[in-house]
Amino acid sequence: MTTTAVRVRGLAKRYGDVQAVGGIDLDISPGEVFAILGPNGAGKSTTVEILEGYRKRDAGEVSVLGVDPGRPTREWRSRVGVVLQTANDMTEATVRETVRHFAGYYPDAEDPDAVIEQVGLTEKAGKRVRELSGGQRRRVDVALGVIGRPELLFLDEPTTGFDPEARRRFWDLIQGLAHRGTTIVLTTHYLDEAEALADRVAVIAKGRIVAEGEPATLGGRATAKATVRWAGGSLETDAPTRAVRELSERFDGEVPELTVTRPSLEDVYLGLIGD
Repeated sequence: MTTTAVRVRGLAKRYGDVQAVGGIDLDISPGEVFAILGPNGAGKSTTVEILEGYRKRDAGEVSVLGVDPGRPTREWRSRVGVVLQTANDMTEATVRETVRHFAGYYPDAEDPDAVIEQVGLTEKAGKRVRELSGGQRRRVDVALGVIGRPELLFLDEPTTGFDPEARRRFWDLIQGLAHRGTTIVLTTHYLDEAEALADRVAVIAKGRIVAEGEPATLGGRATAKATVRWAGGSLETDAPTRAVRELSERFDGEVPELTVTRPSLEDVYLGLIGD
């Protein structure tokens, strides 16, 4: 077994005069859920497409499950699951027919009906894919990504179009895969999704990684000053417990409308990507 599921050194990619990826280094451990965050045009989709073997790189070294994705083998592809941002569905087939068809591509596929249930489409299993809503078709994409029991699963904006209940069901599915040891690379614009699922996150801006770490500590978040607010005032402090105690003494007990907060992941993210 390799010590890293994904290893990247000096990854670079240009489109004409535009430097889409400008020298990325990255290590993702087996069994880790790793989220890649960044605004549109930052280079995250290009990076992930190179890791998936869909796009050629201009420079750098890349190893995914011990194989260069620029020279993929059939055996390597059977170990990797991909949920693309957009996909071409077998629109005339039913959901069940589509999932069963794709299950036949893999040597050790999941039970199709069980996967359909996991993504919340059991009641729609007999419907043609073209008859589904956008969010339901997205669930079909997720089902096709996990049907082959992948060792490594790429998820590109997987919950776009999901309602809150479907997103929570999807989160449970991903957490279950992670508990089974599946390595997951997730790109998402939903920061609460990254915080709920990811062991670590990387923020890409202008083709480079500008921060990397656990969601709770990214960008110095865990050690940032806390903001204490109450009716009629607020302050930033490194010692929020002491501040609350002093406020309690000032108000002789309960502090009206008291809140204590540290920077959210969104606050940190927006600071990292700038304008």
